[in-house]
Parts: sequence; structure tokens; C-alpha cells
Amino acid sequence: AKSIKKIDIRTLGFGNAGMSNAVESLGWKFGLLVGFIDVGKGIISVLLIKYLFKIDFNPDGALLLYLNAYSVILGHIYPFHMNFKGGKGTAALIGVLIGLNPWYGIIGILIIIVVTVLTDYVTIGTLALTLYVIGLTLYFKMGMIPLFISISGSLLSLYYHLPNYRRILNHTEGRLSKVLKKAK
Repeated sequence: AKSIKKIDIRTLGFGNAGMSNAVESLGWKFGLLVGFIDVGKGIISVLLIKYLFKIDFNPDGALLLYLNAYSVILGHIYPFHMNFKGGKGTAALIGVLIGLNPWYGIIGILIIIVVTVLTDYVTIGTLALTLYVIGLTLYFKMGMIPLFISISGSLLSLYYHLPNYRRILNHTEGRLSKVLKKAK
């Protein structure tokens, strides 16, 4: 957004560089562009690790893939080129899931969509996504360190969404239905 519109997205709306803020502040076109780039980071990083190290999403390759995923999300939240003030990591996490297995990514996207539509809050959909990642880790028995990484990533997401949860409690959080009406 900054290079196209000459606007620093972090000075608008919620104050972060993520897709939700871009949609809310600059509209769907820029929001989807931001989301596409952020998802792409996750996909490319995982595919590179899988290719370079000849590993797949299984207990043998889990540690390296989870460390990579956590690094991508941390890089999304704390990008050095943006003075360490980025997004909240959700789109990067979706990209990681798609890179691990496209079906996991599709299920993750569906979880966000369904929970967001049911609750009218993207933040609650994001929480459901992080719980899904923990569930995948447990279901596929990826090990204690990957489980710790997925739990700490979920806690990091929870922390960065605390202002959103406060706004939900105060009835000031933006609702999906409002954003959709605005887009018409």
C-alpha cells in the first residue's frame, strides 16, 4: 500500500500492516493484495524448506517445518524493514498451512470463514485457526517441540489480538457485516 498509494497502512485503522486493516482502511483491492503477498510468504518459505531439505509434513520433518513456520510468522509480525511493526501473522499462517498441504490450508481458510460468519468477528475466526493448528499438531503426533511451537504461536496471536477482544467486549470492534456493507 505504501508504494502504490503512498500511505503507511500502519497509520490507519487498527494500526497494523495486515490484510484486515488494509481491507478496512483502503478497501478490498488493497486488502486482497496485502493478503496475497502475506499468504505467499508462508507458502514459498515452506515449499523451499521442503524442497531444500527433502522433508514433508510428518513427525520426521516436523521440527524444521515448525521452526520455519514460526520464523515466517515472527518475520510477518516484526519485519525489520518496517521498524518491526507488521501484521498479526494470520495470513502468513494460512500460507504456511497451504505450503505444508493445500488441504490443511483450505480447511484453515474454511474454518476462518465459517467462524467469522457465525460470530461476525474476524478475530474469533483467527482464534479458531490457531486452535486448528494445535489440533493438527496433536492429531499427527508431531512431537513436543512442534506442539510447544504451535501453542506459543497461538499465544502470540492471542496476545496481538487482545485489543480486538477488548473491543468485542466493549462492542466497538468492527464486524464483518459492516465491512461487507461498506464494500458494496
